Amino acid sequence: VQLQASGGGLVQAGESLRLSCAASGFSSDYYAIGWFRQAPGKEREGISCTSKSDGSKYYEDSVKGRFTIFRDNVKKAVYLQMTSLNPNDTGVYYCAAGEWCAMITEPYDYWGRGTLVTVSS
Repeated sequence: VQLQASGGGLVQAGESLRLSCAASGFSSDYYAIGWFRQAPGKEREGISCTSKSDGSKYYEDSVKGRFTIFRDNVKKAVYLQMTSLNPNDTGVYYCAAGEWCAMITEPYDYWGRGTLVTVSS
């Protein structure tokens, strides 16, 4: 059972990136998927999540209106479309799978290796 986040990179403020979370060994559509960010020197924080049941989506206040989480159940992947990026969005982004959609780490059972997003001003 593995998750792999990808799609990070170095961008300028105002640009966009799409992160991907691919699952192997299990079907991601059976789990809630969350995206987390860990900025340098800070704790990991929840950015967005999507539930497994009704497709509900949740966003942390600082990314509302800029980030969109969505699934592709055919590809067994979950994406985080990020627009209007700013330097505060810099960090390592992780995806996680669990029973519940939550902005805290505890409910998640599986974590992928992160992908680094760097936003320059």
